[in-house]
Parts: sequence; structure tokens; C-alpha cells
Amino acid sequence: MDPYVIEMNGSGDHPSVLDVHVNVGGRSSTPGKVKGRKARWSVKPSDMANNTFNPIRAIVDSMKVKPNPDKTMISLSIGKGDPTVFGNLPTDPEVTQAMKDALDSGKYNGYAPSIGYLSSREEVASYYHCPEAPLEAKDVILTSGCSQAIELCLTVLANPGQNILVPRPGFSLYRTLAESMGIEVKLYNLLPEKSWEIDLKQLESLIDEKTACLIVNNPSNPCGSVFSRSHLQKILAVAARQCVPILADEIYGDMVFSGSKFEPLATLSSNVPILSCGGLAKRWLVPGWRLGWILIHDRRDIFGNEIRDGLVKLSQRILGPCTIVQGALKSILRRTPQEFYHDTLSFLKSNADLCYGALAAIPGLRPVRPSGAMYLMVEIEMEHFPEFENDVEFTERLVAEQSVHCLPATCFEYPNFFRVVITVPEVMMLEACSRIQEFCEQHYHCAEGSPEECDK
Repeated sequence: MDPYVIEMNGSGDHPSVLDVHVNVGGRSSTPGKVKGRKARWSVKPSDMANNTFNPIRAIVDSMKVKPNPDKTMISLSIGKGDPTVFGNLPTDPEVTQAMKDALDSGKYNGYAPSIGYLSSREEVASYYHCPEAPLEAKDVILTSGCSQAIELCLTVLANPGQNILVPRPGFSLYRTLAESMGIEVKLYNLLPEKSWEIDLKQLESLIDEKTACLIVNNPSNPCGSVFSRSHLQKILAVAARQCVPILADEIYGDMVFSGSKFEPLATLSSNVPILSCGGLAKRWLVPGWRLGWILIHDRRDIFGNEIRDGLVKLSQRILGPCTIVQGALKSILRRTPQEFYHDTLSFLKSNADLCYGALAAIPGLRPVRPSGAMYLMVEIEMEHFPEFENDVEFTERLVAEQSVHCLPATCFEYPNFFRVVITVPEVMMLEACSRIQEFCEQHYHCAEGSPEECDK
């Protein structure tokens, strides 16, 4: 018999039984042992699964301490800064109505293209287009939240064995994604004494022939900082000099307080290729709706078709974001009133000022005033709290004694600080600051040789 012949046993045109087996080289393949393999169950997780590590989860889950039962728990540590948790920051009714209308239309129940509906991408391009950084629908890829946008950008730019430059302190997801893919993370420093500007010399010293991209997060999670135009231009100068593309995490874009201005990175350079990541989560206060985007800025055609095609291919792995949210996008972007954005930022700034003022008055704490986003970072002068070894112990005891939970900045690779989320209702913020003050007063010790500290 010829090799690779399929035999079918049966009679007539419609065999009652289809018996298919393959003859390879005249031998019929029959079930049995595979040569050289001992049959046994051995199901193990992949290397990618084993290499996936979330430092926030690891640290928070290891904090076994129980809160003080006599005090109501106040959490200033909400993961990813979910603004919906306390119910005090609802989205605008126009946003909710846009979703209802999209659902009721019945038009968005099927599959969309993996990069999103053309009409939805046109809306995003139109919303963010400006003469300094023009955009068309072909420059937009819709994603399942900003997190997937970041993942697609990292995956298209970096191979295993290459490295990426990540801020310290910085959003932990960058490391989680990169290390799961075998990409090395190099940390560049942000400087608290300069309102968290980048240490540009140290940043440039990290770049080598294996550097695939630079991540710039502005406005910042966890710092709440907003870079000035001049500082952004200096960052771009480093990238241009070293020929390193930029992944701009701008999910908090436009969420800046009065007195500061958000400058989209792509508007300041025409020769550095930039993938800008954003989404609905923060500015529109709907993180659970999972709609993000990548804006491709490549006016010198450095990415060319290869990076664009690569992003399209990668997007096809999960077939894009929720179609109903895509259907609502036009109305969300066009009809959300300016008053909604203004009211959200006014609340956040008021809470930030309140928190900063209260914590700045507490001996042993040094908050850094934020200019945007939803966070504030606080330095713990550990020499005044000798019974605590580090920020993790400090925040653990704060939970145990005062039932206030702040995230230790070890989660962001920046020990001896903690992060405060400023989205909580004002009355809760006041109470939390009062408890933090009581805690610090109980545990504060004068540093040796600094008697003036005790006069505060």
C-alpha cells in the first residue's frame, strides 16, 4: 500500500461507520507507546506563567496583619487607583447613556476587527489629532484597556534577551509583563527632590545595544507628578541621541491640576518614534469597561510598516476590546461635558491639597506634592521610626493599630516611601490623615544629634 493512504471501511455511498487510519510507509499506525517517551502524567505551568510576578500582589498578600477591630478600615491603597470603589466619583450620565444606546441599537453584538471598528478608531484619531502630532485612523489600535496596549507595545518592540528602561518608582505592570516575556528591566531613577523628574544622566548610562525601548509614564503612577515641557524635551533629546523608541504611558493624560499642563510627548518631537498608550479608564472613570488605545506617532517612518503590521498581528490573538464600548465611543468622546472633567479634577486637587497639608505637618513624614493623576507619595524618615525595619513594616503596623492601609512603595521598587490614593471621599481622607498623625506621634523618636526635631 502507498504511504499516507487513508482507508475508509464501509459499504455503499453512506458508510454507517467511518474507520479512518493512516498508513505510513505501508505500516498502519495504531495506538500505543510513542518511541522514546515513557507515558506518564506530567503537567506543569509554562515558563511564561512561572516568570509572571506581580510585586504588589506578592507584598500585599504577604501582609498577614489584621486591622484594629475598634476602627473602621480606610483603604488608601486601592490597586491601580480604581476611582469607582467608594461611589463618590461616578462617570458622567452622558457616558452611561452612550453605553445604553450602543447596547439598545443591537449593532455591536458581533465581532469587530481585531484593532477595532474603523469608525471608532476615526473618533480616537480625531479626538487626539493636533497639528504638532497628526493622527489618522490607521495610527490607532484599540485594545482591551491600557494594560493590553502596553503589553502589545512591549511585545512588538522587544525580544527575549533585550532590555527596556522603566521608571523607579514606577507602575509594577511594566516589570510583570516584561519579565514574563524574558525581557530584562533596567530601572532609571526619578528624583523626589525635583518633583520626580528623571535623572537623565543615569537614564542615559543604562542604554546599550540591547535596549528596545524607553517607557515614560506621564502623569505618573505612583508619584502624581507631571513633567514640564522643558523636561520632556530633554527626555526626547536622550531618546533621539541614542535612537531608542518611546512607549509613552499617558493613561492619566489631561488629568492634571490647575497650575500644571499636560504635554503629550508626541507633540514635542517629530523624529523620535512614539507609541502612546491611553484609554477610558481614568479620565472617564470607567476602568472596568476595558477600552484602551495605542496611538502610533512615526512621522519619520522609523517604525515603518513592520511595527504597524506587528501590532495588527498581535492584536489578532484576542480579537480586540468590547464591541459595545467601541459603539459608545463616538458619543463618549463628543458628548461628555467639560464640566465633568473640571469637577473630577477639582475634587482630586482638593483632596491632594488636604492630604499633602495634613501629612506635611507630621514629624517624620515628607510628602511630595502631586500635580496630577490620583496619587501622592510620602517619604518615611526611617531614622525617626527605629522600631520599623522598612516601609512594609511601617504600613503593616499602621493597619494593625489604626486600620489605615497605604501601599508600601517597595511595591514600586522605592523603599521607605508609601503611596496614598486620593480618590477617597474627603471625610475619609481627613480621618485617615488624623489616624496617621496619631500613629506617627506614638512611634516617633528623635534622631541622635538632632534635638531640634523634638521641638516640633
